[in-house]
Amino acid sequence: MNARTILATAVLALAVIAASALAGEPKHEMKGPPNPAFEKIKMLVGDWEGKMENGTPVTVSYALISGASTLMETLGPAKEPMMVTMYHADGPAALLVTHYCDANNQPRMRAKVPSGEIKSLSFDFVDVSNLDPSDPGYMHHLTLTFEDADHFSQEWTWKEKDKEGKEGKEVKEVKEVFRYTRKKA
Repeated sequence: MNARTILATAVLALAVIAASALAGEPKHEMKGPPNPAFEKIKMLVGDWEGKMENGTPVTVSYALISGASTLMETLGPAKEPMMVTMYHADGPAALLVTHYCDANNQPRMRAKVPSGEIKSLSFDFVDVSNLDPSDPGYMHHLTLTFEDADHFSQEWTWKEKDKEGKEGKEVKEVKEVFRYTRKKA
């Protein structure tokens, strides 16, 4: 046998072993009562491209992790640090999100599961970790709106105290909308 035949045989053997291993891999299913909101956001798995309201291109990818119990979002506006957001069920009636922000803090928000068909999810602020008192801005609200299987949007709300930091000053909120289309293979 020549080297090329040995290499081809080895590659074929590895392919058969890999296929056998994947075929026998157990399927992970969520334990506990079903959460319709988590079932809805699982449709986001894959790669998306879109734009912010100001025209800045943005990409977002979704993957199920941790035995399909968590949806991981990787969000990257052009020329900015990548951010990660984790979505998971909080019992059958709520969905919890933790956003690992480029502001170096981690806000958590919760959405109640709406009754009927889920066309949007509105996440309200729960708490935030690692908040810098000298620059107390953080993501405070998130709304996901589902148009169809290939289009959705996010509306993120950033909240911060007046830059002077004086008590009694008005709180400033900034909203940014991202509109996405599923990438085709």
